[in-house]
Amino acid sequence: MLGNMKPPVLLAALLLLPASVSSTPQPLAYSPQVPGTAQAALPALPAAAEDVGALVARLARPSWDWPLAPRPSVLRGFDPPPKPWLSGHRGVDLETAGPAAAVVSPAAGTVSFVGVVVDRPVITIDHGAGLRSSFEPVESPLTVGSTVTKGQVIGTALPGHCQAAGCIHWGVREDEEYVNPLQFVLDLRPSVLLPLHGSP
Repeated sequence: MLGNMKPPVLLAALLLLPASVSSTPQPLAYSPQVPGTAQAALPALPAAAEDVGALVARLARPSWDWPLAPRPSVLRGFDPPPKPWLSGHRGVDLETAGPAAAVVSPAAGTVSFVGVVVDRPVITIDHGAGLRSSFEPVESPLTVGSTVTKGQVIGTALPGHCQAAGCIHWGVREDEEYVNPLQFVLDLRPSVLLPLHGSP
């Protein structure tokens, strides 16, 4: 229709159009909202592919503390048996800095057991979400039901577990399955090689 108009008439028609029609449309800004969640609490999405690894590492970073200070040496690692009824090493042995070393709770929780198992004093902390830490041989003044905070002293390491050096045994159960305690204080995920910036 506009193509059949004479130039003066076409110019007049264009001048009479509303600004929203005659101007170039602008894209709308999209701001996602999550119901019931403050937008500021959401982590910013990475701007480049190489930032994805850093974001994942930040979100999955281990959040527990070591139960001994300074950071102990691992004298014996996690070596669970192939079947629950077979013998194996269902935790890790950590070297103590000296006799009567203080043992601290790696995360907040509630004392669920304090007593002697076979011939060793044991204390167990329930951290919630099915996770429980057990330490032996550790003498503790705490009682069942006591709440503990992350880093709070829960007892004193006793000799007897390791022959060559003082140590404690730290075991962690997730529900009824023993898991590697080191996964809560170290990033044990395999390394992933990301492409260099600008490479295909």
